[in-house]
Amino acid sequence: MKRGKFNNVKTVIDGMTFDSKGEAARYTVLKARQEAGEISDLKRQTSYRITVNGVKVCDYRPDFEYVLQDRTQIVEDFKSPATITPTFRLKVKLMKAVHGVDVKVVTKPGDA
Repeated sequence: MKRGKFNNVKTVIDGMTFDSKGEAARYTVLKARQEAGEISDLKRQTSYRITVNGVKVCDYRPDFEYVLQDRTQIVEDFKSPATITPTFRLKVKLMKAVHGVDVKVVTKPGDA
């Protein structure tokens, strides 16, 4: 079993590889919510280009995106406390500044 730099264990569910057991568990929760009709359009690892004054700063790839019943789009990242790094915090601020998107940070698989 190979571990990552944050002691995470890659996990495969539905033929998809997740960076950690927690992220895989979160996917299972979101998949069940989609099957129950609570959310729709569940996507993984979409990419946002962060460009400031015409200069590409970085790409940001959240773990999940989905739409609530009221049509609110949610961009979500599953994080353990160890992975909430200064770089991650900066990317979340850039998402708000550049794209107007608030990133939902989830630290427990069952969070609403």
